[in-house]
Amino acid sequence: MCAPFGAILHRTRQSINTVSIRNIQDRVRTILCKNGFLEPYGFPLMANTHGTTIPYKLFKPTDLSYFNSYVKAYLRGKGIPDMTEALRKKFYEGIMEIFSNAATHSETKMGIHACGQLFPKKDRLEFSISDLGIGIRMSILQMGDIDFTAAKAIQWAIAGRNTTRRGATPGGSGLKILREFVKKNNGRIQIVSDKGYWELNRGEERLKTLEHPFPGTVVNLEFNTADPKSYRLASEAQAQDIP
Repeated sequence: MCAPFGAILHRTRQSINTVSIRNIQDRVRTILCKNGFLEPYGFPLMANTHGTTIPYKLFKPTDLSYFNSYVKAYLRGKGIPDMTEALRKKFYEGIMEIFSNAATHSETKMGIHACGQLFPKKDRLEFSISDLGIGIRMSILQMGDIDFTAAKAIQWAIAGRNTTRRGATPGGSGLKILREFVKKNNGRIQIVSDKGYWELNRGEERLKTLEHPFPGTVVNLEFNTADPKSYRLASEAQAQDIP
């Protein structure tokens, strides 16, 4: 939750407000000091001795290269299942597409926030990206006359055949493959935008409308680090079948 919570606090502080954080449980404070979330609020940065945290960072929409380096540096060694180099490239492309979509379509003035955490006892790695932009529904609406509910807008955007990209810029294949990987990995993707909520959990999709809106978009990726399988692209498997 550091990414969406950090986004909200960042906007609050930009409005000439003073924010202080108090009465934090010791265990929670330790994690938030290790990932750097609490550093702007006067708490000391603690050493990430076990290598389980992915630091909380605020990126500009133009920081695509910086975000790419951040993801590859901090997701490495966090228990993501074995995969071929070709699939790994697509895997990272999918994560980059999430950032790129936020940078291109959200119209955020408050940057893009990211954070993550490895939970070894739960065999889970979580990574979140959040922005305070116009949201997925409004982004689709600005393309033309497609007016979905917030929840249906997420479902439309996550489908492999749909895109809010304009012109001849290609995109979408990495995110589609990331979604397929999460399904086979028994992981989870959660997306919240405005009042919309979409979830892919252990291969099952769920869609609902929230009572209160989130002022932007949050994408949470959860990977099953206990997965013993090795993965490759379907095209690689087909190539090996050719005599």
